[in-house]
Amino acid sequence: MISILEKIVKQKEKEVAGFKELISFKQLLKNNLLDRQPISLESALKNGSGVIAEFKRASPSKGIIRENADVMAITSGYEQAGASAISVLTDEEFFKAKTNDLPQARQSVNIPILRKEFIIDEYQIFQAKILGADAILLIAAILTKEKISKLLQQAHALGLEAIIEVHNELELDKLSGNERIIGVNNRNLDTFEVNIETSLNLASQLGSVVLVTESGLNLDTDISSLIKVGYKGFLVGESFMKRESPSDSCKEFVQLVNNSTI
Repeated sequence: MISILEKIVKQKEKEVAGFKELISFKQLLKNNLLDRQPISLESALKNGSGVIAEFKRASPSKGIIRENADVMAITSGYEQAGASAISVLTDEEFFKAKTNDLPQARQSVNIPILRKEFIIDEYQIFQAKILGADAILLIAAILTKEKISKLLQQAHALGLEAIIEVHNELELDKLSGNERIIGVNNRNLDTFEVNIETSLNLASQLGSVVLVTESGLNLDTDISSLIKVGYKGFLVGESFMKRESPSDSCKEFVQLVNNSTI
């Protein structure tokens, strides 16, 4: 039986092929937005709350969360609440993203934006910069070690940073040592169960990089234990987006993180 992740990757392959037919790589390279100076995610995580507040309309595991949300209002609210960075889902098929979500977020905030996408091709990295992203996500579960290295090199060449995301100990073999930000997703991609222990267990094996913990974080999470083992980044989406006021929820979580560092 094909997994949801495999379905997403197959869809991405079709999407990228379609994009290349509409706008060739040669044409893409002429876009003036490629000259934009990105904002450093790594620096923002080191020097701020470390909260990466995510704008997400839906997900395969939870269904519709907030389909008609106002991206500009929510992302600007996140910034005012003290988030260090914004994450924007750009997948339309499975996460119900809208084409202008990331560009509108870029207009709304002056902090780094992560393009949350299933990146399998260099073309998507150029797209990310043009859309307004400062960083991309590279998911080890869908990429080879060689592909991660190649995509990371391309991102850096464009001035973008990258979170290399792992889900389990086996995926650590795909790391090259050139990573500067590593994310640990607490969600099991086969069962969709979430367990914060994943982040706690993998931290000691990830070296001296900026560590980001992802999925399942909320006001009940023992943030101090995550900080103690080295995490500086906290990516939160669903628990913000499902609340009446995502920005208020973000503010409460930022306060939790700040109080946990004392």
